[in-house]
Amino acid sequence: MSLALEQARLAAARGEVPVGAVIVGPDGNLLASEGNRVEALNDPTAHAELLAIRVAAAKSGAPRLVDCDLYVTLEPCPMCAQAISFARIRRLYYGASDPKGGGVEHGPHIFAQPTCHHAPEIYSGIAETEAAALLKAFFRARR
Repeated sequence: MSLALEQARLAAARGEVPVGAVIVGPDGNLLASEGNRVEALNDPTAHAELLAIRVAAAKSGAPRLVDCDLYVTLEPCPMCAQAISFARIRRLYYGASDPKGGGVEHGPHIFAQPTCHHAPEIYSGIAETEAAALLKAFFRARR
């Protein structure tokens, strides 16, 4: 999670919402480490999770990341949760909860839907205080 937090800090420094994501392969090696790039790429889908999934899939040469784990600083939104399901991520570890925009334990509960093809193991609250503090500081400075 420390690598994901570093990516979140780098995203904030670029003026992006400070969210970072890291994907670790089945052998424990780092496959991807990304931060939000929505503003930089003018792409509303350039969330850290999606960018990390794209990099990890390209690196592994497969569209499914079976036995891979995703660490992200904020509860994934519904779009990212669906991508996590499609990628067949084994475990999802996330920091801060997102009662307003989350899609895992808040909002539509993507992994609990009968149409969901795969649900990862979920571990929430990992480095939650630090992840939440980054987000609060970012939005406080913007207001």
